[in-house]
Amino acid sequence: MGRAKAELEWHGTTLLHRTCAVVARAGLAPVLVVRAPGQPLPALPRGVEVVDDPAEGRGPLQGIAVGLGALDERADAAFVCSTDLPFLHPAFVRRVMSALLADDRLDVVLPVARGYPQPLAAAYRTGLAGRVADLVAADRLRPAFVFEEAEVLRLDDAALLSDPALQAADPTLESVLNVNEPADYELARSRPAPAVTVECFGVLATRGGRGARSVAAATVGEAARAVDLVLDRHVLAAVNGDQTGRDPHLPLHAGDTVAFLSADAGG
Repeated sequence: MGRAKAELEWHGTTLLHRTCAVVARAGLAPVLVVRAPGQPLPALPRGVEVVDDPAEGRGPLQGIAVGLGALDERADAAFVCSTDLPFLHPAFVRRVMSALLADDRLDVVLPVARGYPQPLAAAYRTGLAGRVADLVAADRLRPAFVFEEAEVLRLDDAALLSDPALQAADPTLESVLNVNEPADYELARSRPAPAVTVECFGVLATRGGRGARSVAAATVGEAARAVDLVLDRHVLAAVNGDQTGRDPHLPLHAGDTVAFLSADAGG
């Protein structure tokens, strides 16, 4: 890539920022980033926590062990993903997490999407942290070794898409598409921004136009600019009915509705 994937630009922010924000949009908290020793990170969404990996070059399993360990006393389960999933959708995160939380006997929910296991887009019990750390210490660094010692539910495409929300939001499961090569990133970045609906209310309707409008926007900031609004302290944005504040980098997905309203009017 020529630079760290986390720092790759994505619609005015970075892939890492976007990934963290998508996980937060799925309703998960806290959101943690595990970084290599001394690794510089780009700006992160407010509230995201950073955990330092004590060892470098030990692969994703080491990061999983550190992340699960940091959450062990704060959450029962975690959605674990890599940073290079530019089309990750909150509906995918919720689908995988809900399958794990629905069955106390499970340790892992592993998507087998688009023909491949997806250990870096999967849900894990945080109580696995010790077992994963033991595997790393024994130089058994492949995620498959975790699955040999755990109760795993594998969800293929049909099982994943049995969830109506995911079927509607991401019917081809592009959530698991990653960018391993520069050409992958360039192709992903060249895609048009998703089509979203924008509505302006109150005094903002005189500037942003009355009624619902369809625009192409990958972030709340892009949606505001598309209707000639400035997302400043006087404006609040709500995505799909949830108040989100003023974060211009909040990611949007096809089919989202963004409502802009005046903060001065008590919105």
